Amino acid sequence: MIGRLSGLLLDKNPAQLIVDCNGVGYEVSVPMSTFYHLPSTGERVTLLTHMVVREDAQLLYGFGTAQERELFRELIKISGIGARTALAILSGMSVNDLAQAVTLQEVGRLTRIPGIGKKTAERLLLELKGKLGAELGAAPGTKGESSNDILSALLALGYSEKEALLAIKQVPAGSSVSDGIRQALKALSKA
Repeated sequence: MIGRLSGLLLDKNPAQLIVDCNGVGYEVSVPMSTFYHLPSTGERVTLLTHMVVREDAQLLYGFGTAQERELFRELIKISGIGARTALAILSGMSVNDLAQAVTLQEVGRLTRIPGIGKKTAERLLLELKGKLGAELGAAPGTKGESSNDILSALLALGYSEKEALLAIKQVPAGSSVSDGIRQALKALSKA
């Protein structure tokens, strides 16, 4: 298996690259999140890869970060989600945004991605729940596993996602869930 490519970027067209590695040009499909961070053609590039070998093709998918590649691998394990759909998901949402959507069980955020209908979005939420690591599952600006519980509590109390995330930023790292909820509520009452 090919796990990483490092070489000259010969050609880049949205979602498709050619990387020259010592005279061999590899065709690599990438999500748009990776594509936007690529250097200019002719410059060196390093990509983490996932190789799919089928009866009729050998396909190489490239990613700028280990988190993207890991999420891609989780997505393609889900029944009905192929590599193309997984790339579309990664192109439509960042890893953290998807992890947050899964944590909050937000079908609407997933259905905004082209090719993802309501049933597919619901299946994704069900299958990915609890599978994204703590570093991915934490909402942006939060401090890990307990922050997800604090966020859920604040949402259940009727606060908006934006208000809850701002309040959680005020909670010191390492706080217990009950202390974190108290501190977040105190921050919300001052706002």
